[in-house]
Amino acid sequence: MRRLHPSLTALYWSVFAASLLVASLFVSWQALAGFDFAYPVWHEALGIDDTIARYGPDNRWRRGFEHTTAVERARLFAAIVDAIHADGRGLADLRYHDPEGRELGRLLREPEIVHLQDVARVVRWFETAGIAALALVLAATAEARWRHRAPPPARRFLAGTAALVGVAGIAVLAIGPETLFYALHEFAFPEDNPWFFWYEDSLMSTMMQAPNLFGAIAAVWFPFALALAWAGLWAIGRFLERGRSVSA
Repeated sequence: MRRLHPSLTALYWSVFAASLLVASLFVSWQALAGFDFAYPVWHEALGIDDTIARYGPDNRWRRGFEHTTAVERARLFAAIVDAIHADGRGLADLRYHDPEGRELGRLLREPEIVHLQDVARVVRWFETAGIAALALVLAATAEARWRHRAPPPARRFLAGTAALVGVAGIAVLAIGPETLFYALHEFAFPEDNPWFFWYEDSLMSTMMQAPNLFGAIAAVWFPFALALAWAGLWAIGRFLERGRSVSA
């Protein structure tokens, strides 16, 4: 077995751990997207129905959205989720209906479509990074099995991720969730493209109770990703240990 210098070993497993975290974020995102991020649950838990009842009649551009049902809103949200995973295709075609199925209007205005197309580009970039990270994890695992490398202790990975989460949590609290939310949007989206919409101007923002829905999704997504990363590390460790025991 060819041994790496200790500094290279530390770098090797650090890159592996970072890739595992990104891959876990990607896999957990895909899993949650498959269930439309549990929008019907959040619709009830966050009181989105009350938000729509309050702001729907005040919308300056669209009429009648307060007459839609929770099922119709879940359908529309699912269609938006599908669109941002398909380069924004189909956004302009979304229409909302009353309980009897009568069409009430077009859901999105042009600025909202532009914003969601920007979101789709960010999602595409993230998916590319996630696939690359997953491929790197698989390649590193195969190489470590072939070279009979010992995996890093699970407790070190757990301690590192716990420290990372702790620092991130402190940073979020220090900066402020709302300030961070706006800063990330300014960083991720083109300067001239709109991304902030008042409830009175946007059915999209109203039906998502933005940014509250995004915070709720993140509160599920990040722990889910960490749990996947820890489970993946355990499985990879067992896989490498078997390879070492077979070669012994």
